[in-house]
Amino acid sequence: MMRTAGNSNPSLWWRLGWQLSLVIVVVVAAVILGLCVWAATIMSPNIAMEETVGSAIAGAAARDSQGRLALQETPELRSLKERNNSLWYVVATTDGVSVSYGTIPPAYAELAHLVHLFDDADLRGSAAANEIATIDDVETAMGEVRILFGGVADKGSPVFALLARAYPIYVSLLAVALPAIFLAVPRSVGRALARVSDVAERAAQIDPRRRGARLPVDGIPNEVAPLVTAFNGTLDRLEDEARKRQRFLIDAAHELRTPIAIMQTRIDGMPEGQERRRLLDDVARLADTAEQLLDFERNDQSVDPDGTVDLVELAKTVVADIAPVAIAAGYQISFHSDVVRLERNGNTPALARAVSNLIRNAIDHCEGQGEIAVSVSADGAVAVADQGPGIPADHQELVFEPFYRVTPKSQGAGLGLSLVKQVVANHGGRVFMQSDQQGTKVSILL
Repeated sequence: MMRTAGNSNPSLWWRLGWQLSLVIVVVVAAVILGLCVWAATIMSPNIAMEETVGSAIAGAAARDSQGRLALQETPELRSLKERNNSLWYVVATTDGVSVSYGTIPPAYAELAHLVHLFDDADLRGSAAANEIATIDDVETAMGEVRILFGGVADKGSPVFALLARAYPIYVSLLAVALPAIFLAVPRSVGRALARVSDVAERAAQIDPRRRGARLPVDGIPNEVAPLVTAFNGTLDRLEDEARKRQRFLIDAAHELRTPIAIMQTRIDGMPEGQERRRLLDDVARLADTAEQLLDFERNDQSVDPDGTVDLVELAKTVVADIAPVAIAAGYQISFHSDVVRLERNGNTPALARAVSNLIRNAIDHCEGQGEIAVSVSADGAVAVADQGPGIPADHQELVFEPFYRVTPKSQGAGLGLSLVKQVVANHGGRVFMQSDQQGTKVSILL
């Protein structure tokens, strides 16, 4: 699951991954810090200086000319003494040879000859000595030595010293926890949201012309279910408004048929003349617009391609039916097919209306000149080509929108090509247009 380029919404698994990792880091840090604070209250205050004292003495330890233990005055040891005026220590080899520095409290002076027997010790709480002392062992160039020291209990921070010593613990915890988080979180979130992804895919497949489609709520997380329910409610309201609009348009188109028929009857009774022919043409266009509106709304209900259609026979029949209209308008009309028979799954009346609308569109927009050629190719394409003025490139997509006309004075209501696209879409096909100044060719590919 990667973030999509340009998308401002990060994926849920990524957000949870880094946030949970941050929480783990904070929790581990808080636990380690709390343990160090707690340990500092029970451990020797000298712990903050153990490493400093041990390092200085380890660098200074050497053997003198007689092979005995000696401490050289190294810069590090000298600096340690200068910064800690109360410092005292006894350094002993494991065989009992020792050297000392500073004023050793009487209670601990008696231990000087026994330091080599201790590996580690915390000396405090005795009524005989208020001084806090520590025994620690360090590795030097001459081997292991034991150090008894004190006078530095108020120096350094025990908490930070313990943090420095505990880093192997929390670093190993983070090294194990962070990869586990980034591996486990995407898997867990992916499983939790799998049903949401299925619903999103169903939503993307909803066809507005196929009513009754709703998103399933079963198995959806409670946090997402209200959104799915609201979406289904929106679909209910949209479908209700669409039904009202469609019912109104269908009823209106039906109601127009009666006055159109009355007008046509009255005009038929008028004396012959130019005015009568012009009125008949106007009434014919009005009747054709009403029929197209009915076809558009009926087809918007998504007619299923439930039969087998011979595209060659269908196109031939449509050309034969409409040829008188084309010839009367001044056109030549022809039909050609690359094959004798070409069957496709489809609805015959709907496809016939689509081909008829293509031819009528050519008749209406080619100024009564040239040839209208209808053809069927072997790949399942039905094409209608004319020799009209063509359609500008910036209008070629728009002409398939309902009620769109290239010029305001164009004949027709602008429903013909929209109905063609609608019918073809219902059949799972595509519509292609090629147009220039020599003419226009519109192809239906099923």
